[in-house]
Amino acid sequence: MMGKTKEPALRPYAQYALASIRLFNGATALVAPTVLIQRLEGTTPPPPAAVYAFRLFGIRTVLLGLHMFTDSGDKLQEGLREGLLIHSSDTMTAALLGIRGMVSPRTSALLTAISATNVALCLRAWKQSR
Repeated sequence: MMGKTKEPALRPYAQYALASIRLFNGATALVAPTVLIQRLEGTTPPPPAAVYAFRLFGIRTVLLGLHMFTDSGDKLQEGLREGLLIHSSDTMTAALLGIRGMVSPRTSALLTAISATNVALCLRAWKQSR
């Protein structure tokens, strides 16, 4: 009986790239939300609700990033599935904010691209971890 040739193990670059992006973006949103808001929208001072939202986003994203570095096996698979839902939701939200004119087209495009990149990395990390 001929066995299936096993593919060489892929290095989990997508997992580490996703974790790094999450940690950087999350930490920045957590500790310097006004800097991000001003760079995205140029509003000075930024609305308090935006600062609050960025800090919520920040801690969530830091925790997601840490899990990519520490989890393995079934726990990693679960985190990647949840991450796919989270990043897909982020992508749709960023696009809709632009479509509805709630943020500038530039900001919408940037946020949509970042979130879509996270979706792609999450899918790749899931494939690599299987």
